[in-house]
Amino acid sequence: MAATDPASLLMEGEALAHSDNQGFRTTLNIAGHAMVADEPTAVGGTDSGPSPYGLLSGALASCTAMTLHAYAKLKQLPVTGIRVHVKHQKVHERDCERTDDANAKLDRLERTIWIEGDLDDKVRARMLQIAERCPVHRTLGMQVKIVTQAG
Repeated sequence: MAATDPASLLMEGEALAHSDNQGFRTTLNIAGHAMVADEPTAVGGTDSGPSPYGLLSGALASCTAMTLHAYAKLKQLPVTGIRVHVKHQKVHERDCERTDDANAKLDRLERTIWIEGDLDDKVRARMLQIAERCPVHRTLGMQVKIVTQAG
């Protein structure tokens, strides 16, 4: 019996990455959607796709935009466009747990949201509150358990 290609069985929320071990360029299948991830040339990649942190920023940005779109549609708000910019950085924070380590860094995701449409300040403020409820934002704000097993 022939082995089934694991990529053909991926469900929503599942991803399969494959590296040929020749460089950082990695092919991805995310629930049937083909993509490529890579690192910038400055760190030895070929910049043929977003970096893993770029993908993470993209996940937060897209989920935020989708969450706000769903809210605007539900409330029948006159929103004509939503743009979300997310920037990932490694930053030194004074309140970092390892303050004795000068190299201790925290991951920081900076998100900027533009909501286009004829909305008053109260509605815009409420939409920014709704952005905090984006599922990816909530996941990133919680402790995540990663379980690794051999295939």
